[in-house]
Amino acid sequence: MAGWQTATVVSVRAETASARTFRLRLPEFEPHLPGQHYVLRLTAPDGYRASRSYSVASVPDGSPEIELTVERLPGGEVSEFLHDVVVPGDELEVRGPIGGWFVWRVDRPALLVGGGSGVVPLMAMLRAARSAGKADLVRLVVSVRTPEDLYYRDEITGPQTTVVHTRVAPPDEARGVDRLTTADLAPLVRGGEDVFVCGSPGFCDAATDRLTEVGVPERAIRVERFGPSG
Repeated sequence: MAGWQTATVVSVRAETASARTFRLRLPEFEPHLPGQHYVLRLTAPDGYRASRSYSVASVPDGSPEIELTVERLPGGEVSEFLHDVVVPGDELEVRGPIGGWFVWRVDRPALLVGGGSGVVPLMAMLRAARSAGKADLVRLVVSVRTPEDLYYRDEITGPQTTVVHTRVAPPDEARGVDRLTTADLAPLVRGGEDVFVCGSPGFCDAATDRLTEVGVPERAIRVERFGPSG
């Protein structure tokens, strides 16, 4: 893992009304693994510092650029600054890539289960599988409140992906509105795969329970929980 370095913001794009993806160019690049994260640090004129960890969403393709998707949290000193102030051309301090447990090496079947913004590191895994021509290794299921809350909606399509809605569903969706259920997961479990679960603590606990109910061994499940940290 490299030390702190100054990255240049290449682009900023909206994913949802409350989430943006920041593409950063790194002067010292080390290829990341799908599932790893970077720490981003802000320094105020008076020397006060605040840092937050953000998962890498982009595919590890050898480019010196990475993408971090950040949800804007009310009162969040880092996320509000990124959303309200940062524009292309700005510079940000980052350190990474970090993490060696919640990672997928594009070499084994994987089931990816995400809740809301928990889809970010899982998106890196899906993108990596597609880039390597191994999309069949991956099954991704994402739980979101409404269709408008789905990150990367143009890419979360096709036979490798499933989206479940908990509050508002598209009018043509037969499933309707419900939390993630065993009926959603059972058809996606092939047996012997690695399972990655990412989301809020409540979502991760519920998803893990549903997975074990459909026969996934606990030892096969890797969980990454997150809480509000603006």
